[in-house]
Amino acid sequence: MTPPIPRRTSTAPTTPTASTPIPGPPTATPTRPIRSGAGNSGGGPGASDAGRDALARCVDDPAAFLTTVFGAAPHLRRDAGSFADLLSLDDVDRALTGSGLRQPAFRVVRDGEPVDPRSYTRLGRTGRHQFSDLIDTGRVLDLFAGGATVVLQSLHRWWPPLARFCGDLELALGHPLQANAYLTPPGAAGLAPHHDTHDVFVLQVAGIKHWVVRTPVVATPLAHHRSIHALAAAQPVLFETDLDAGDALYLPRGFVHSAATQEGTSLHLTLGVLATTVHDVLRRVIDRAGDDATFRASLPAGYPFDRDAAVRSVKAALSDLIGWLERLDPGDVADEVSEQFFARRTPLLDGQLAEMTALDRIDDATVVRRRARGAVAVSGDDHGRLRLTLGDRRLILPGALEPAVRRLLAGPPLRVGDLADLLDADSRQVLVRRLVREGVLRTAAGAGTNGG
Repeated sequence: MTPPIPRRTSTAPTTPTASTPIPGPPTATPTRPIRSGAGNSGGGPGASDAGRDALARCVDDPAAFLTTVFGAAPHLRRDAGSFADLLSLDDVDRALTGSGLRQPAFRVVRDGEPVDPRSYTRLGRTGRHQFSDLIDTGRVLDLFAGGATVVLQSLHRWWPPLARFCGDLELALGHPLQANAYLTPPGAAGLAPHHDTHDVFVLQVAGIKHWVVRTPVVATPLAHHRSIHALAAAQPVLFETDLDAGDALYLPRGFVHSAATQEGTSLHLTLGVLATTVHDVLRRVIDRAGDDATFRASLPAGYPFDRDAAVRSVKAALSDLIGWLERLDPGDVADEVSEQFFARRTPLLDGQLAEMTALDRIDDATVVRRRARGAVAVSGDDHGRLRLTLGDRRLILPGALEPAVRRLLAGPPLRVGDLADLLDADSRQVLVRRLVREGVLRTAAGAGTNGG
């Protein structure tokens, strides 16, 4: 941790049941977690290594950062190495000029304020469907030449290198991430002084950008703590610094910041940490209270006109809540919150089409392994079944498959035939084919260079 930072002037067969999509947050069904590797991911050491490696690109000492800095104080790492493998100026050029970007995948900001999208988008058509949010590349480049910043948004969803990196970093932090990129011309500012309601890692890709960091207006703000420019700009300056290509800056949510270029074009990435907070946990607990009929009762008639009656009702409700909380198993809530992390992770399924077309060729000689970035929550339900939370769906399996599933997820690559001590030939091939089909495993033949 290095604040304050001085300004730097240098520039028969067992058949698994069908999977089900996850339309929203997991239900409050009690689970019996199966802990394997780091937490209950069933991911083995590979997932943890990927997370540590990603964090090590952003901070000097990952272990010390997680214990003393994360969520508490800014941190600067100089000369972390090139980030151009995540997104380069050439990549941005291709995205703006040849990919047919549509809103909200990009936006334009000038002098700290958003530019009206109608000034840089145009009509487009796909089949019979007409839309009006297609990038007008010429206008966007004109705005950039005139001093505007171009923002590429939610890159973790549509740019594979950042999807992989954010997925890895999530394994170190235990919180979801998002990624934006900011392309700023010489002598221009991006956003005005403001605070974010999520932590950020700023990775300088190209050029130099000057940052001013101020003390928080609100400590660890939540989503409803909106940033007010006048208050933000009036906060005392904590430090100023220039970020060169290869520098990385971490800011916890709430720290007011602004940035501007001086000479040359700047490109930086902002990775936002969408943290699960204690407030989130408490809201989830209160939602669970709704399962008890006591807390579904109506307040007495006329309570708005009788303050004493309203106070008695609130007092009684709080008393009932205290008693209910004493009976609540905190492990159930912790398991539910943990599973939510896995349910929100976007699956990275490179090469999956080839895997699906080759399912019938999987036999005892086939070597399979867990996808390197495919952390999976594994738990049991009240019916003795095995539940795998895969990010976009849940897979329900017979409980008898637990030892085989654990071996497949937690160990090194293995031959399907290595499960012979646990399952007969037909059952183990059905299980492995199903896990490959669902993107949990991949075959050695289908493993690509990205290791997804």
